[in-house]
Amino acid sequence: MQVVVSGASGLIGSALVPVLRAEGHDVIRLVRRVATAPDEVRWDPAAGELDPGTLGGVDAIVNLSGANLDQRWTDASKREILDSRVKPTSLLAATAAALDPTPSVFVCAGGVDVYGDRGDEILTEESTLGDGFLADVGRAWEAAAEPARAAGIRVVNFRQGMVLAKEGGALRRMLPFFKLGVGGRVASGKQWWTWVGRDDVTAAYAFVLRADTSGPVNLCAPNPVTSEQFAKALGKALRRPAIFPAPEFAVRALFGQRGVEVLVRRPRVLPARLLDAGFEFSMPTIDVALQRILSRR
Repeated sequence: MQVVVSGASGLIGSALVPVLRAEGHDVIRLVRRVATAPDEVRWDPAAGELDPGTLGGVDAIVNLSGANLDQRWTDASKREILDSRVKPTSLLAATAAALDPTPSVFVCAGGVDVYGDRGDEILTEESTLGDGFLADVGRAWEAAAEPARAAGIRVVNFRQGMVLAKEGGALRRMLPFFKLGVGGRVASGKQWWTWVGRDDVTAAYAFVLRADTSGPVNLCAPNPVTSEQFAKALGKALRRPAIFPAPEFAVRALFGQRGVEVLVRRPRVLPARLLDAGFEFSMPTIDVALQRILSRR
């Protein structure tokens, strides 16, 4: 297939592009600077600029665009978080809908945060959506793909858990503390952390390009863990104690609303549709995932 990828230089995109090419796909990377390589196409989603002529004949579009959540949440940064997801998705969906022929599939990143804080409730794609800033962002993000869906394109809205990789994301930020033996659970430790190994993320993106799956799809390991279980597993993998908790008041003081929504108020999510479609996770448990991820050089 000829696959267009936005966000190709990010934590997921930088791993996904080689996976797609290894499977024989022809990948076009969207870049926001002047295109300098044959596989690059320039676009400017903030200005709504993307030449449809550069995407003629594409079979699939994978949208990974979105500003990092790891910043202090001000009114301006929250607007950036929303716009950096909705505007690129809207532009890509509208462009895809106008192509002739249209791509066969449009795959868009997203987060499990769309379910909001639900305590111990087990959530699948059939569950109702929740409340909170990130839940609102998730709703708008998924809705932005509607032009592609209305044009008859198969649309997959991934709802991703916390992506684990040494190269970036939450795990990279935790590792220095846990390696020093000063890591531990966050807040009570009873809140659920829905996670997924990056290898399974890239495999799932490649899988849905050919699988007959559409709509919201939870992209998370089938065995979520609590914050306390995660801390114990990471300490065990590193052979370090993990007994120093981060109290909720400290999380609130240091990170504000971001800390609460990202670290304390988390949903317990299962990947029902991926499992039903026959997808097999290579990292189904947190112990297996951390052992494999941390053993890599």
